[in-house]
Amino acid sequence: MATEPTGKVALVAGATRSAARGIAVQLGATGATVYVTGRTSGSQRSEMNHPETVDETAALVDGAGGRGIPVRVDHPIPEEVRALVARIRREQGCLHVLVNDIWGAKIEWNKSVWESSLESGPHTLRLTVDTHAITSHYALPLLIQTPGGLVAEVTDGTDEYNAANYRASFFYDLAEASVNRMAFRAGARAGAPWCDRRDPHARPAASEAMLEAHGVAEANWRDAIAHSPHFAFSESPAFVGRAVAALAQDPRMSRWNGKSLSSGRLAKVYGFTDLDGSRPDAWRYVTEVQAPGRPTDVMGYR
Repeated sequence: MATEPTGKVALVAGATRSAARGIAVQLGATGATVYVTGRTSGSQRSEMNHPETVDETAALVDGAGGRGIPVRVDHPIPEEVRALVARIRREQGCLHVLVNDIWGAKIEWNKSVWESSLESGPHTLRLTVDTHAITSHYALPLLIQTPGGLVAEVTDGTDEYNAANYRASFFYDLAEASVNRMAFRAGARAGAPWCDRRDPHARPAASEAMLEAHGVAEANWRDAIAHSPHFAFSESPAFVGRAVAALAQDPRMSRWNGKSLSSGRLAKVYGFTDLDGSRPDAWRYVTEVQAPGRPTDVMGYR
């Protein structure tokens, strides 16, 4: 990957933690100016009540070599998103990269439509589908003013995998499918070379919440393998971050327009690695090893 400053301006929506934080930091490593948004700042927490803040993410972007600008935004509220994009237009005059990775909802696992809560289910769609649509509504007109921009819709699973597999529960499955279609439509309407899409979440991803759930930290994440063998294949948020950064710097990114891509696939094309120097191919592993119930074996997949 190139390390020369790109001069690009990026908006990473939902960058308080997890994959979006990794993406923001890796865009910063290319020298980009990155607006990082989310509902948790130093003075206010979201309903998820996690400790990570947009201010911390912005500081990590600075430390990586970019310029991080934290903005507390509640993306289901159109006026807040409109004000955010107006600020970017006023301060930068352009936008080159839009990353929609907004979630912030609690998941009901293994629930059918009749078992799901009609409070939390629609709320999940509000936070994971409406937010992407509202952010794209305001941000895309600015982004497409400069040819060669990138739109990255971040979701869980590739089109191929999700088409053949029901994802966890009714509202979760519906949310992921909706984001896939939203990205496909954006690419079709905006046209190459402006809009690309990708589905980069590995399962499991070693995010802050996942590490906490397994009682480990980044430094000793492998300790979780003893009680969760498939965690041997987890990838860090930096891996998906490097995938998006590679796309953003590719002068031929239009070849990916409208595609559903994984970090593992892009690692083979662009040559980047995860923090441990490996190149996890998560969705091939899930399909060929985890889903069929085969014993954990990362040989040839990491």
